[in-house]
Amino acid sequence: MADEHPQVSGGRATLYRLYDAGYDIDLARAAQLVAPDAFEHRRPRRGEAAAIVTPRPPLTVTLAAEPAITAAIFDFGVVSMRLQLAPEGEGSWGEFVRFGAGVHNDARLRTELDRRVRELLERLGPAVVRPAIADVTEEYILFRAGKLCGPDGALFDPSRLPADALARLLLNESRPLSSSALQDLLPHRLSYTAEDFVALTWESALVVEPDLNDEDVEYVLEFANAQLLELRVFDALLDAELPRVYDRIAAVRTASPVQVARPYRRLLADLQTQVADVTEIIERAENAFKVTDDVYLARVYSAALEIFRGPAWRRGIDQKLEIMRDTYAMLNAESQAVRAEALEIAIVLLIVLEVVLSFVRG
Repeated sequence: MADEHPQVSGGRATLYRLYDAGYDIDLARAAQLVAPDAFEHRRPRRGEAAAIVTPRPPLTVTLAAEPAITAAIFDFGVVSMRLQLAPEGEGSWGEFVRFGAGVHNDARLRTELDRRVRELLERLGPAVVRPAIADVTEEYILFRAGKLCGPDGALFDPSRLPADALARLLLNESRPLSSSALQDLLPHRLSYTAEDFVALTWESALVVEPDLNDEDVEYVLEFANAQLLELRVFDALLDAELPRVYDRIAAVRTASPVQVARPYRRLLADLQTQVADVTEIIERAENAFKVTDDVYLARVYSAALEIFRGPAWRRGIDQKLEIMRDTYAMLNAESQAVRAEALEIAIVLLIVLEVVLSFVRG
């Protein structure tokens, strides 16, 4: 049982709450607007992080000292709010789990971040293109420990943590889970050295890292959550937009002949704009973070995307975009046919008029 209950040193938790705040954020302008609270654009610091490409790293802003609240501003319109908490001193694994349950269950923390993001966006106003906070948000909790120790004070190998002990912390689950459930819910556990460890789930992660200044795993997971948020936001947008498109088509087709002289011009323009906007912002979000080699941080990133079902979200968006493109092609062809038919009728009328005039002259 001792193996299951190590002492936790340097424990803390960071609650991430991510918001889609607009179509685009000018980071240079944003840095001016939130000065002097803005940090420089942080990048991963490990040697193997050279395999990670972030052309436009997020801007970090300090918002409060107690509790510690910061924000990461991404140029593709996402603002990631972070609230950091720590237990009082070192304690057992069971005490760390109880601390974690408090973070999972405290609605006041979420309310505070909701308030803070609105205040931040008021300051950022001129830097945000098409400002609007989407209904869809993303939340993630990252638990961190500097090291784990056994009862004799010796270092405890974090990879030896039992799955049920991880489930109590990461899933906030006090009931005993079956072995099959544990395997399904906690499939990803990674290590780079004998002292570090990462365990990932859909809504939380545990990072054991003795270097207090090494936050590269946090950096990677925050990016993955920001990309997931964009996929979820635009998936919801397309879900809402497709029925409206069908309603507008039906409205045009039941309109009077005068109204349908150029029947789908505005609808076609709107469809083209929507497809272009969604495609552009998704591509920007995905291209904002790329991995060029199979190293530890790359494996963490790939595991996170797998858990978040990133490829599945992207396939769903692509399918809906394809429906909109097919609809555009169909309406454009129908519009062309209407114009061609109108032209043919005009030509026939001109011929009839010419024949009538020739008889009148005769």
